Amino acid sequence: MFAPRTTPWPLVALFTAGYLAPYLLPTTVGRLDSGLPLTATQAGAVGSALLLSSATAGFALASRVERIGPRTLARAGLLIAVLGYGAAALTESVPAVVAGAVVGGFGSGTATTVAATRIAAQRDPHRASTLGLLSVSALAGAVYLTVPHLGPGHGLPLAAIALTALAVWPLTGRLAAETASRPTRHDNAPLPHRRSGLVLAASMLCWSLAQNSLWGVSGRIGLAQAHLSETTVGAVFAVALGAGLLGVTGAGALGARLGRAAPIGAGTVLIAGCIALSASATGLASFAAGEIAWNALYPVVLSYLIGLAASLDPRGRWAVLVGSASSLGTAAGPLTGSALAAQAGFPVMGVVLGAGLLVVALPMTAVALHTGGRPLLPGAVRRRGGTPGAVVAAAPGTPTGTVPEIGAREQPVVDIPVDAPAVRTRHAYDTAAAAAAPPGAG
Repeated sequence: MFAPRTTPWPLVALFTAGYLAPYLLPTTVGRLDSGLPLTATQAGAVGSALLLSSATAGFALASRVERIGPRTLARAGLLIAVLGYGAAALTESVPAVVAGAVVGGFGSGTATTVAATRIAAQRDPHRASTLGLLSVSALAGAVYLTVPHLGPGHGLPLAAIALTALAVWPLTGRLAAETASRPTRHDNAPLPHRRSGLVLAASMLCWSLAQNSLWGVSGRIGLAQAHLSETTVGAVFAVALGAGLLGVTGAGALGARLGRAAPIGAGTVLIAGCIALSASATGLASFAAGEIAWNALYPVVLSYLIGLAASLDPRGRWAVLVGSASSLGTAAGPLTGSALAAQAGFPVMGVVLGAGLLVVALPMTAVALHTGGRPLLPGAVRRRGGTPGAVVAAAPGTPTGTVPEIGAREQPVVDIPVDAPAVRTRHAYDTAAAAAAPPGAG
């Protein structure tokens, strides 16, 4: 019998609450622009401030989750998100909206930090992150379909984020049970894979910057350049996020069969083309094609990147730090996209962002090759050369999941002394069937 895989639903819910704000960025920025006395660039700056606050929470709390406690920290983050986003949704004062968005962003970042560290400690972090992306994509799609029918105003997307955080709060009571069976680790343990982690963090910053530079202005592209209504744009976004659900489902089914390098590298190249297509859209067909294809690929690549970061440190520190670096890029995205679009237009912006993604695909793929490689058969332990060095025969009842691959360094071989029975003397043997010893034998 194999050990059953339990689904970490509290972590999936916490992941959803933390990631919802970036997923709703286009409608949030668009509503701030249309519902408040703000220019498009100023509205983008508010979105950037929200996401920058979220990234700050990740950097500040990455090494403190175990010390403070995941349940305590998750509840604090969700409470901060409810208060911040709720206040921003209920007021018309621009300074109060900005302050509430920044406070709420810190709460979202806190929830994401706890979710990332706990997901990294799971037996299958890719599966857990895939479920989280499925959940947040489905919820964001429902919001995009619903919000245009509820009337104008800047507060509806912010209220949706606050209500999600409020709904997730009761589930945090199960986080203690999620961590009780795990062995405790020393808080001052050194951070492994420093070079690979730093390269991945820098690459993810640029990768997310390019993604969210387009995502932050996608609503304006649909309204101003493709000449679509808000309802039509919202429907396109909902279908696009639905395509993302299919993409993430496929990634979950595929798992690690292709390793991480191929999905990350090839997926990023395809995303670059989708961004260029979406940014140059002048009608419904081209806008929908670019957005749907892009959103189908984006969460797939993101799920493998989250899994790659989680594999660098089982305590989840690299998962949080890489995620926070990604949030920095996400934070700068709306402002960068607005500035590029204002200076050069949407099509040129798409070409610039696509070219940047082609460049950043190289180091991310290199990290995946260096630390991951192709998956192993159950029970196989791979050496540096890439071939199975040993096969462990599992006893009945022993789970046969994939054994993590040894990275660029060989593990030291330790000689273990074993007590063996003394060899009998030559006189104890019958010499009738003795064979001649080879030349040079002692």
